[in-house]
Amino acid sequence: MNATTAQAPLHGVRILDMATVLAAPFSATLCGDMGAEVVKLELPGGGDPLRGLTPVHEGHPLFWKTANRGKKGISLDVRKPEGRALFLKLIAGFDVLVENFRTGTLDGWGLDIATLHEANPRLIVLRLTGFGQTGPYARRPGFARIFEAMSGFTHLTGEASGPPQHMNYPLGDVVAGLFGAFAIATALAERNALPHDRQKGVEIDLSATEAMSRLLDPLAAEHRIGGVVRERTGSRATYTAPSNVFRSADGVWITLVGTGAPIFARICRAIGREDLLTDPRFSDNAARLAHLEALDRIIADWCVSMPFAELAQRLDREEVPYSKVYSIVDLQADPHMQARGAFIDLPDEQFGNVPAPAPVPRFVGREGVRPAGTGPRTGQHNEEVYRALGLDEAQLSTLAQARVI
Repeated sequence: MNATTAQAPLHGVRILDMATVLAAPFSATLCGDMGAEVVKLELPGGGDPLRGLTPVHEGHPLFWKTANRGKKGISLDVRKPEGRALFLKLIAGFDVLVENFRTGTLDGWGLDIATLHEANPRLIVLRLTGFGQTGPYARRPGFARIFEAMSGFTHLTGEASGPPQHMNYPLGDVVAGLFGAFAIATALAERNALPHDRQKGVEIDLSATEAMSRLLDPLAAEHRIGGVVRERTGSRATYTAPSNVFRSADGVWITLVGTGAPIFARICRAIGREDLLTDPRFSDNAARLAHLEALDRIIADWCVSMPFAELAQRLDREEVPYSKVYSIVDLQADPHMQARGAFIDLPDEQFGNVPAPAPVPRFVGREGVRPAGTGPRTGQHNEEVYRALGLDEAQLSTLAQARVI
C-alpha cells in the first residue's frame, strides 16, 4: 500500500484468493492493481503448481512473483475442521472470494455457497473453472490449452497447410482472468449501489472456455448465416486486406494493416505503387480479399527489397499502420513504452526488484497504484492476518503444529 492507494478505484475492497495456478489468481491480481487488498491463501507448505512453472531462477519462481504481485500470503488447510472454522471466521471480513477448484469441491469441504453466505451475506464468490458449474463437463480438469482448443481459438492459429498451433504462453488463462476481474468489478458495482443493509453477495459462474469463445464474436453468425467455417491462414487476415507479416531485407519482421480505402492509399504511396489504386483487383476491401495472394506478394517484394530502417522511414512518412514484431527486449527498450512507464519494478526479497508490466488501465489525474512487492512466501503474513482475527501466539503455534496453518 502507498499514498496513492486511497485514490484507487477499488480501495477498501478486500479479496481472498484461494485459487491456484493462473486464471483465477490473475483476476485477483488485476483487482489488486486497482487498489483492492488481496490476500493469497495456500495450503501449509505451499504446493501451488505456479511455483514450479518456468521461469524459475536460482530456485525462485519468477512467474509466481509477478503473477501474484502485491498480495499478502497466508496458509490454511480448510479441509480440516479447525481450518474450516478459521476460514469462516476469516471470510466474514472480505468482499470477494476467488476459487477455481473443480465444481463441487468446496461443497465437499463443507464450504457450500449457503454456508459462505451465512458467514458473510455480502460475499461475492467468483468460481472460475474450465467449463462452468453446470453441464456434462463441469468436473473435467482444464488448463489454458484446453480452453484455447475447445473455444475454437486454436483452430484459427497456424499456417493453412500446417497443424493448429498454440502460442508459447497460457493465453486461455489470462483471458479468463480478465473476464474474472470484470465480473468482480461488475458484482461490486451492483452490490454497492444498494444501501448497506440490502447488499447481498452473488455467486459468479465463469467458464474459461466460454471466456475464450466470447472473443470470437462473429464466427457463429458467419457459420450459420454464411455457411462459412473460418480456417487457419497463418498471419494473413481474411476479413480485411492487406493484413499480414512481412520481412525486410535485413531480416526484421513487421506487421502491416491496411483496413479501409484511405489507409490502403497510404500504403500504395509508401511503396511507390499508386497505380494499384486504379487496379480493379484492389478497388475495395472485397476485391482485395479476393486477390490476397497477389496483393501480399507486391507488398512482400517491396519490404524485402530494403533494410528495416529505410522501410520504416517510408511507412512513417505516409502514416501507415505497422509495427516491428517486438520481442520483450524491443518492448522494454521502446522510447514510447519508457515514456509511459509501461514497466515497473516490484520490490523483491531475493532479487532486490523484479520488472513487470505496470497496472492497466490508467485513471487520468491520479497516480497509479504501485504493488507493494512480488508474490508472497507461503504464509508470509499469517501472524498479521490471524492476529487481526484475535488469535494469540499460543493459538497460532498450536494451529501451525497441527498443519492447519
